[in-house]
Amino acid sequence: MTKKSFTVDEIKRKLENYCVYQDRCHKEVEQKMREYFLIPEAKEMILLSLMKDNFLNEERFAKSFARGKFRIKNWGKQRIIRELKFKDISAYNIKTALKEIDETDYIATIYNITENRNAVISETNIYKRKQKLIGFLMRKGFENELIYKVVNEVVS
Repeated sequence: MTKKSFTVDEIKRKLENYCVYQDRCHKEVEQKMREYFLIPEAKEMILLSLMKDNFLNEERFAKSFARGKFRIKNWGKQRIIRELKFKDISAYNIKTALKEIDETDYIATIYNITENRNAVISETNIYKRKQKLIGFLMRKGFENELIYKVVNEVVS
């Protein structure tokens, strides 16, 4: 199987389309560039071009990632921070992204998902029920103090 070769301009256009479809972080774009076996100078030129033309913006990516994961998947701040760090996002951009999450929505969401999960759990022993809820909320990435406060209020 032969590999098709592309010019640098063609690869740049492909990566622009890749970034337009959805906000991307540098790590994802660099991963995509590895598929094309570019020389380091070409990679650098394309990355700079993508940033200059605002196709690649780490702060915008971090903000949309945090908003989306909170609203759609109901992730807590700890999980969002962990995933953004995994994508090599700077601490400043992570802090900025977390400001996108409204505190009242955050509290309402943890209460809502705790009540919904509590209704689904069939465990009759109250301590085991609380333990299952705590484990679930920890996997979602909420803060420990908040988890214990909400679980004690919901299960009583």
